[in-house]
Amino acid sequence: MKRTWGLLITMGALILLFQSCSIKLKSESIPPEMKTINVSFFENDAPLVVGNLSQLFTEALKERIRSTTNLSIVTREGDASLSGSITDYRYGPISIQATQANKAPIAGASALTITVKVKFNYDANKKISFDRSFTKSLNYTGDLSSQEQTLIQAINKQLIDDIFNAAFNNW
Repeated sequence: MKRTWGLLITMGALILLFQSCSIKLKSESIPPEMKTINVSFFENDAPLVVGNLSQLFTEALKERIRSTTNLSIVTREGDASLSGSITDYRYGPISIQATQANKAPIAGASALTITVKVKFNYDANKKISFDRSFTKSLNYTGDLSSQEQTLIQAINKQLIDDIFNAAFNNW
């Protein structure tokens, strides 16, 4: 009987502990007075242009803000703004695979790299602002064209995570 009461008291204490704790994942470091943000279209200024890269990146960035903050995205001037451009898109070998004599070497693995220059401003006093480049790359093997869109989506996610953290989490 004492063991049952002990177990019930322990479980009750744990329930109270978890009810009193709260974890806030949305908008953790966003100042309460920041309500709106303008996200400009990120033009592709890279020497090598992929037709849908600007659209994919811009929309993925907006979706991240919509899904993880309480900010409203506006087309006019907002409390904060995110703007920039895609400044580099490149791919190339990162390792060479051995070949038979008299044959040209081939890539054992390659990397796709995307760089985005981003400017973030919040309020007239520039409390939180930056103007910097973010670069991410992913390694791949085989033909780029068959996996390019999947690689772009994965790199965009990594870039957006870094941009989001720099803008809203002050890391």
